[in-house]
Amino acid sequence: MLRSLNQFIRIQRALVAVKRFYLTKFWGMNIHSSVILSLSARLDKTNPKGIHIGEDTYVAFDAAILSHDMTRGMKTDTVIGKKCFVGARSIILPGVKIGDGCVIGSGSVVTKDIPSGCAAAGNPARVLRENIETLSYGRLKKQGTT
Repeated sequence: MLRSLNQFIRIQRALVAVKRFYLTKFWGMNIHSSVILSLSARLDKTNPKGIHIGEDTYVAFDAAILSHDMTRGMKTDTVIGKKCFVGARSIILPGVKIGDGCVIGSGSVVTKDIPSGCAAAGNPARVLRENIETLSYGRLKKQGTT
């Protein structure tokens, strides 16, 4: 009898909780307790106190969030708002602020601030849609629902 891979979701969520605890308590990052990070997501440990991620946000696999730039000698805050989705293999550069309810497409390189309620993608990322509404973890709210 084949069993679904969904049976491992509890183990995966527990591992994510351990990773989040490690990043917040040992590195001093500001990551809300409801954030889901892929186990392969990379967060900058050169300036860990510069990482801020809001509640109900999802950071997909191989995404990189940076808060320093050695070439410019810069250490700064990088902020991701509430109810956002950061796509797989995206790169969020130092000093960028992503507003609440944003969706960042996979493989995007975010070089400048993204206002709240926007979908952005590309290299460099540009806003593709505005005034979107998201639910938890950046899921798009269906039109006509409350």
